[in-house]
Amino acid sequence: MDAWGISRIMNDDYCARMLVWAMDVPRTAAEMSRSLGIPISACYNRIHLLEGLHLMECVERRRSPSGKFIMVYRSRLRKATIFVDRGAMRVRLELIDGKVEDLPLLDGAQLL
Repeated sequence: MDAWGISRIMNDDYCARMLVWAMDVPRTAAEMSRSLGIPISACYNRIHLLEGLHLMECVERRRSPSGKFIMVYRSRLRKATIFVDRGAMRVRLELIDGKVEDLPLLDGAQLL
């Protein structure tokens, strides 16, 4: 994972709301779109982006009455923190599987 990409995701309104809303209860893209007021195409775009970063995962495939598959997604994120530690800015991600990613965002030397 890239710290800059993660920080941009956390600042993207749609991504942040989708990650938080799908933390406790897995949701479909249609549920996210309807409940969060996000256009369905933007939901699918963000889901694919979040899946690529391993922050969201498909946990179930349901079949609709018409026979189509409906994917159900869950956030893998438990906690995200952007912080300053001894002159460096860092991003820390805690995932639901217990894995912790601690990524440098900006080193104090880069400011000079």
